[in-house]
Amino acid sequence: MYTSVEIKLAAGDAVILDGGTGTDIQARGVPMNDDNWCAEANLTHPDVVRAVHEAYLEAGAEVITANTFATSPILFSALGRKDEVAKIDRIAVQLARKAVAYAGTERTAIAGSFSVMRPIHKGSNEGPAPDIKSKELIPMFEAKAKGLADAGCDLIIMEMMRDGDHSLWATEAAVATGLPVWVGISVKRRADGQLAGFGRPEWKLSDIVSSLMSTGAKACLVMHNDISLTEDALHIIKASWAGPIGAYPESGNFKMPVWKFGKISPADFVEQARRWRRNGATILGGCCGIGPDHIRALAKAFATHP
Repeated sequence: MYTSVEIKLAAGDAVILDGGTGTDIQARGVPMNDDNWCAEANLTHPDVVRAVHEAYLEAGAEVITANTFATSPILFSALGRKDEVAKIDRIAVQLARKAVAYAGTERTAIAGSFSVMRPIHKGSNEGPAPDIKSKELIPMFEAKAKGLADAGCDLIIMEMMRDGDHSLWATEAAVATGLPVWVGISVKRRADGQLAGFGRPEWKLSDIVSSLMSTGAKACLVMHNDISLTEDALHIIKASWAGPIGAYPESGNFKMPVWKFGKISPADFVEQARRWRRNGATILGGCCGIGPDHIRALAKAFATHP
C-alpha cells in the first residue's frame, strides 16, 4: 500500500520500483501489437502479465506498475477504441493485484501508468505530436484517470511526460482523483546541449518540471531516457522541485512494436544508481529493457527492510 512508501520517502529511504513491464512481457515471448504495443497482452496473455509482476515482486520491488502505459487515451482514440481503455486498465490492475496477493507482499503499492503515447508508425520510435486541443483531450484524460482510480490503484505514475500542454492536462486529471501522483519525465538532449522533453524539443526540462509539479503531484522522476542523461536531469529537477525525486532509465531502443534490449549488467546498473542516490534520488528502478535481475540487484544494494 502507498502508506509504507510514503513513510519511507519521508524518512529519505530508498523505494525500489519495478523494471520495464512491457519489455519483460515481450521477453517472455508475447507478440507485440503493431498498433498498441503491449496493451493487448492484458487481454491475450494475462498469465504472462501476472508472471512479470510476480518476478519483480520476487526481485524486491516495492512499487509495481500495472500494464496500462499503452492504453493511452490519445492512442486508443486514434484507433477508434477509446471506450475500451477503462476495461483493459481494470484487467491490468486486477492482474497486478493478484500478483501481490500471491506473493504476500502487503507493503507493495500498485501504480497505474498514465501516458500520452501517440500513434507510432511501425519501425519507428515516435509519432508526430497530435494536433488535438484541450477541449477534446481533457475529458479523455479525466476518463483515463478515473478508470485507474476505480480499478483500485494505490497511486498513479505519469509516464513519458514531455511538455506543458498534453502532459499538464493529463497530470491535472490524475491529481484530481485524489490519489498520490508521481510525474515521470522523459528527456533527450537538444542540439544546444539542453535537456528537453522527448519528442517535444521546444519544452526545456526545467520548464516541464515547474509546470507539472505545480499540480500537486508528490514526486518527480526522470524515466525512459538514455542512462547517460539521468544525472544531469536529476540536477535540473532538484533546482525546481524540493520534494522526492527518482530515476528509472531505459536500456536499448524501440522500433515499433519491438524493443531491442541493451547490454547493461545488473552490477553496472547498480553502480549508476549509486550516483543517482548521491544526487538525492530516493525512488529507484528501471524502464524498458531493465528486467528482474536489475531490480534484484537494486533491492540488494538499497532496500532498507528484509
